[in-house]
Amino acid sequence: MIKLNVTDEFSPLKSVVLGTAKSNGATPALKDAYDPKSAEHIKAGTYPLEKDMVSEMEAVATVFEKYGVTVYRPTVIEDYNQIFTRDIAFVIDDKIVISNMLEDRAQEINAIAHVLDQIPQEKIVRLSSYAKIEGGDVMPFGNYILVGTCRVDHFNNYVTARTNADGVSNLQEFFPHKEVKSFALKKSNYDPRENALHLDCCFQPLGQGKCIIHKEGFEFETEYQWLVDQFGEENCFHITKEEMYKMYSNVFSIADGVVISEQKFDRLNDWLRKNNFTVETVPYAEIAKQEGLLRCSTMPLQRA
Repeated sequence: MIKLNVTDEFSPLKSVVLGTAKSNGATPALKDAYDPKSAEHIKAGTYPLEKDMVSEMEAVATVFEKYGVTVYRPTVIEDYNQIFTRDIAFVIDDKIVISNMLEDRAQEINAIAHVLDQIPQEKIVRLSSYAKIEGGDVMPFGNYILVGTCRVDHFNNYVTARTNADGVSNLQEFFPHKEVKSFALKKSNYDPRENALHLDCCFQPLGQGKCIIHKEGFEFETEYQWLVDQFGEENCFHITKEEMYKMYSNVFSIADGVVISEQKFDRLNDWLRKNNFTVETVPYAEIAKQEGLLRCSTMPLQRA
């Protein structure tokens, strides 16, 4: 059986589900894009090629092997995008929550059946059908669960709105010992520089009391300020709109002082190293064209 334990974003990683880019399918039609960055690259003819994305994901697998992390991969579904495993399910404490996602991505959960079969049924949480939520919006943070949302009166207007108020409430019901704290994110169906698709697109807790944050990704300054106050201004790495677009906040922590980051994130990687982090760099710029990066493509199962 698989042991589950995730209480934060940076304790030493023991096991993880890493997505796959194999048999990713052809470039989607523009009408089938469900985020503005993918649409931008479809229109420009620069949508990523499968061979490049496979190579990028294998670079991450190599880093996990270096650190002795047990890695599970989805069963390959032919001609289907299965890169972003974070969104299909997520672990909080010793339970795994099955997300309620876009219908276009509904098959992805079937591809990790071999993982779910190794988890006791009482540890699998299935939310109410009306509770919309994706794992990119959910962050365990000690006694808190941080959740990115879209305002109730805006949710149905945005294909980029992935977590609703019912999702937040339902999560609180399943984890009454935690405080579920929500953050309204700015959304755009058309401009990726104005769209925080998930919470991890504009915020990321790191080890050693640090975080990455993009102020303009939050609809309300008071909610952004709450996060800054948790870490202290001096411990926050503030990213620009262009850096948010490039997915600077979507790195992934293997341990308290070890981060996997995109190799071209020079300003961030320099800051991390100056703050005594070990930075394992990988190429991930092609996958980033789909408005997701390292956190999006990894689903931790157990941290020490």
